[in-house]
Amino acid sequence: MKSNIFIPKTINVGYQNRSSTYTGKLAYVIYYDEKGKLRKEASWNSWRDEKIPNEEFDNVPTTGFVLNKKVGDYSSGWDHRQAYCRVYDPRNFEFEITIENLLYILENANSIKGKGLEGEFVYGWDDKDLVLIPVESPDYKQITEYNKIVHNNESIKAKDLIIGATYLTKNNQERIYMGKFDYYSHGYRWLENGEYKISKKLDDHYRYEIPYDNIDYPYGKYFWFAYKDYDYNYVNEKKVYKDNYKWCFEQYKSISKNKFITCVNDKCTQEYSEIYESMIRTNQFSPRDFDNLKYIPYTFEEFKKNAEKIEDRYNQGRFNIYNRNYFSDGYYEYEIECDNETNLWTVKQHYLRTNDKDFYNRFIFKNEEKNYCYRNEIVKRIIPMTIIPMTIEELYERLKPCYKEIYLQNGKLFKRECYYGNEE
Repeated sequence: MKSNIFIPKTINVGYQNRSSTYTGKLAYVIYYDEKGKLRKEASWNSWRDEKIPNEEFDNVPTTGFVLNKKVGDYSSGWDHRQAYCRVYDPRNFEFEITIENLLYILENANSIKGKGLEGEFVYGWDDKDLVLIPVESPDYKQITEYNKIVHNNESIKAKDLIIGATYLTKNNQERIYMGKFDYYSHGYRWLENGEYKISKKLDDHYRYEIPYDNIDYPYGKYFWFAYKDYDYNYVNEKKVYKDNYKWCFEQYKSISKNKFITCVNDKCTQEYSEIYESMIRTNQFSPRDFDNLKYIPYTFEEFKKNAEKIEDRYNQGRFNIYNRNYFSDGYYEYEIECDNETNLWTVKQHYLRTNDKDFYNRFIFKNEEKNYCYRNEIVKRIIPMTIIPMTIEELYERLKPCYKEIYLQNGKLFKRECYYGNEE
């Protein structure tokens, strides 16, 4: 269960008459947030029967909940009703929870026939969804610690931010403040009347017959925050994190109220230098320098090793020579492939570029004539020219394979394309 589930101090319960419940009425439960505002009030008012008085209760650990029955999971025309489980609350009303919530409850509490669920429960909200939380569940302590911070109703302002300090978001995620720097994001550039124009909106490029380039557009000064993005695997359908991670970044134009709810550690993290180095290598920090592209040739040994490398594609036991992309020394990108029976190599047909004129002079092409049945007649058609397969040594000499290095305007290496060695 998520650790950022909100547990309100007070719930508000509205009703409809339903003969299929224990008490004859079904409840719609909403709540007051940390500021005392009643959430989801509009949909609650449109659903409930105003002739039945609503009731408010303190959201404290409570015993006596009983599972009733499954509802929904049927289709009526275009409308599909999701499956839910009805639960009886000992305060004499019945409400619905999701099947996912039910499975979580049964993992952490006993359900005794005729006596209901054992243990205490509280109401919580995962974004817009109501969840019933067993107090004895292992996540409950972490969730309540998070809610203590939320109910303090503290907010971090821009003037309070400390370089290198760690802050907690309202989604219970830690972020490290890096400082305020220029921020670049998606933009466009085109040549119009002999002059380059740029914009962050494609709509500003109103003359669509004029080609445009995607660029890193300057958005001004932003607040930068860092976080670790871990690699993970799924084990028994649960997300299991590995040890390796990379630093990722979020940028905000302003620090609005309740974006960050507390400062976890006001000391500068010892990893600040490492994070800063990762940050300045992003094209959000410095735009890409497309006038400073480098094409690095592969040696034959490097090319042969990587081209012939056998991999298990998609981890499904299908071991094949994995098709790889390379740049030629003419700066065009191509994908090569090998015939496993003949061990001869070629370039995939759909990668042939008509504007790479030099490339066509490197290979030997042939046209093939094939018979096709058309309106019960056999007709001959010419198949467009294809490259005659060759040895890997000949392919290397003709292709002259390279990988590309892209740099930022601050001089830092941004990334390598068609590179199969070890990254820095």
